[in-house]
Amino acid sequence: MSLQADERREFLLTAPLPKVMWKLALPAIAAMILYGLNAFMDTVYVGQLMNETALAGIALAFPLAAMTMGFSSLAGTGAANLLSIAIGEEDEETQELLLANNNLIVLTSSLLFAVPGYFFAPEMVSLMGGEGEILEYGVTYFRATLWGSPLWIYGLALNFIIRGEGKMATAARMMAYGLVLNLALTPLLISYTDLGIAGAAWATNAGMLVYCIAEFRYFAGPKVSFLANPFSLKYDARVFRRILQLGFPGFILSVMGLIQALVIFNAIVGVSDNSEYDVSFFAAGNRIVVLLMTPLFGLMRALQPIAGVNFGARKIKRTQESYWLFVRTGLYIILPFWIFMNIFPELSLRLVLPDVVFTGNDLLHFRVYMLVMPMLPLVFNALTWLPAVDRPKYASIVGVARQLVFFVPVMIFLPRYLGLSGVYYGATGIDVIVTIWLVVLVQRAMKKIAESEQREIERPPGH
Repeated sequence: MSLQADERREFLLTAPLPKVMWKLALPAIAAMILYGLNAFMDTVYVGQLMNETALAGIALAFPLAAMTMGFSSLAGTGAANLLSIAIGEEDEETQELLLANNNLIVLTSSLLFAVPGYFFAPEMVSLMGGEGEILEYGVTYFRATLWGSPLWIYGLALNFIIRGEGKMATAARMMAYGLVLNLALTPLLISYTDLGIAGAAWATNAGMLVYCIAEFRYFAGPKVSFLANPFSLKYDARVFRRILQLGFPGFILSVMGLIQALVIFNAIVGVSDNSEYDVSFFAAGNRIVVLLMTPLFGLMRALQPIAGVNFGARKIKRTQESYWLFVRTGLYIILPFWIFMNIFPELSLRLVLPDVVFTGNDLLHFRVYMLVMPMLPLVFNALTWLPAVDRPKYASIVGVARQLVFFVPVMIFLPRYLGLSGVYYGATGIDVIVTIWLVVLVQRAMKKIAESEQREIERPPGH
């Protein structure tokens, strides 16, 4: 391990936690805000430069395209969590095998997703509730994203690993290269080429290419803090399995997010008298909420190496304290924006749907959908903290149960009795229940880790 890497490890282990948090969180938050702004501006560009039908098409296709993020999380968050723990344990053998096994997972998952996805795109978008012109827009957008999906998976996975080193500023800078290009290209490709809605996807693909090149150069250069060969593909059963175990919660969240979108959009189409408008309205509200959540995504990324490295070094109390510090900080950040958007919901929605006259029910649904926002620092940080302390099964169980045990039954039955309002009330009610459950699981994990550490301390030498 280099002197610089030793100093970074020591900083994560011994510096005051608020200082560590802000040093890692500020660049991560900036990067995620830029990322969220890109996703949000794609929606704004399509809503402003095209029409509501195109916006509805993207809304149906985007959860399918977002599965690339699921596969990147499978490889990237798994490798990042394993790297952080290995840094804490000073396990150089695991660090050396990390990138080769990550590359193997990325290559395999890219092929398994992109090829079938391209050929079955019409069936997949139709399953989301698409038909007619909305279906055509959705298929066009989805297929264009699939051409770049290997870049998405590879680039995002490598960025997770850089964060796992604790280099949030480096990861943010590399992400910014691609995101700025995407932000500039999207309106140009939509307005001044024949690509139309596919232009939004191709702008993102171009940004991801730049993103991947920057990261590849980093891992091929001298600044990486562990032995890494970006060209390598090597299977090691132990490391490969551990990456999949620690990355599975992130992957399952993406899969369950797709199931959630499928259920919600079909529920909206099933009860709506104007499904095109109601789907586009939900998409607009969802993108606004996601934009509001981006600072929390940045905090999540910063928490992972702090919790992982301290857990690997057996600094259990510091690992626990980091979770609660990040929860409090997330709440302080999100609360002012949440209050503003509740007071001025129409102003927020007009950014995406400029020519729509919103009804009282529309604004009520938006407020209900946003009700859970102050609870999300508990949720997001829990889903990061649990895998970082080698408790991935807790996060996986919640991710699966949220959709299959709660979401699917509620969205099948509640809209039948409450109409469109049932979609919004049901989604918010489920998130309240899941938040309480996750907090209980985090406290249980903290207790078990502390008890395990105490047994190690009390064990007689030689046993």
